[in-house]
Amino acid sequence: MLEHIPGWLGKALSDVRAGAEKLAIARPELGTSFPALDLSSPAFADGARLPERFTADGAGVSPPLIWGMPPEGTACLALLVEDPDAPAPQPLVHAVIWGMPADAGRLAEGAIVGDGAGTPDRDVGRNSYFREGWLPPDPPTGHGAHRYAFQLFALGAGVGDPGETPGRTALVEAMVGHVLAAGLLIGTYSRGEAAPVGPVGAVATA
Repeated sequence: MLEHIPGWLGKALSDVRAGAEKLAIARPELGTSFPALDLSSPAFADGARLPERFTADGAGVSPPLIWGMPPEGTACLALLVEDPDAPAPQPLVHAVIWGMPADAGRLAEGAIVGDGAGTPDRDVGRNSYFREGWLPPDPPTGHGAHRYAFQLFALGAGVGDPGETPGRTALVEAMVGHVLAAGLLIGTYSRGEAAPVGPVGAVATA
């Protein structure tokens, strides 16, 4: 949808961004000193550009993710993907997954899809468009690079229940007081500006 915003308007809004300080992982009520959980993707490096197939310009599937063993006492895992550079008061939510097993270790490419009331090992929640599943990155042309923050939380016993197909607010409220560790992985994407692709040093227009 945001690809239809004209480039001149995207540039005019380039300084209008929700802000990284509003990401869930930065919320003080979730804690400020928990251990780091290793989170990465075989499809892109931390801080690097997302391949087009994971965006609205490509197939629009969710990227694969892998992570290290969470700390002892982890009851389940939750994943929240947000865009803090969206021209909105709050980060745009691209994915919510609740209740993954502590030993899951990975998500396959394309795994973040709607699942109704959930499956025995997880529940895919609602993105900012009020739909279950992966909301492909779709930044306005000319708005500059957007960061997509993949935030993985290891949650201890007694964690709250966010309900069926939870959204961001319900997820964060359920996690308060129960975060044992958290991991952060950043992918970027932009339209209408130079972006590195292929070999190091190669430049193309996004």
